[in-house]
Amino acid sequence: MILSDRTIQELIRTKRLVIEPVDDYQIQPASIDLRLGRSYLKVDENMTEVMTLQDEIKYVRFNNDQIVIPPHSFLLATTMEHIELPFDITAFVEGRSSIGRMGLFIQNAGWVDPGFAGQITLELYNANRVPIKLTAGRRICQLVLARMDQAAQNPYHGKYMNQKDAVGSKVYIDFENNKLLE
Repeated sequence: MILSDRTIQELIRTKRLVIEPVDDYQIQPASIDLRLGRSYLKVDENMTEVMTLQDEIKYVRFNNDQIVIPPHSFLLATTMEHIELPFDITAFVEGRSSIGRMGLFIQNAGWVDPGFAGQITLELYNANRVPIKLTAGRRICQLVLARMDQAAQNPYHGKYMNQKDAVGSKVYIDFENNKLLE
């Protein structure tokens, strides 16, 4: 079941759901808008010949109040907000329609597991032929919350738990890679 604005407000008020900082205008009828942070990562193209699922990816990190995303370019960013989901609520990250209409695709693999805590790393892709300029603090995406039929038996405790700022792929530490070494 998708949570309504009233339920979202109640969960925040009772601190069962943590979203900080948050202003009332961010709460929509069936979602909560999240804002763009100041932390970014881009693949270090000068140090990366090819990316694999086994090797750590090298990134260039930078912080700024504004960012210009060139045409057909990919960039990792973060939300301003730190979130903490209870064990019985999961979330979907969706781009805002107004921004999608500019040709900016926003993703975070689409899903936030129950029990997750941290800032959300966003994958931004400019599908347009012109650069797109973004400013920190602007609403960039929306978090749609859904109540599960019961609390997760094994809530999230993965490699992105408590992440702060934009965080690059950690696929290289997946258990499958350890099995390949045996």
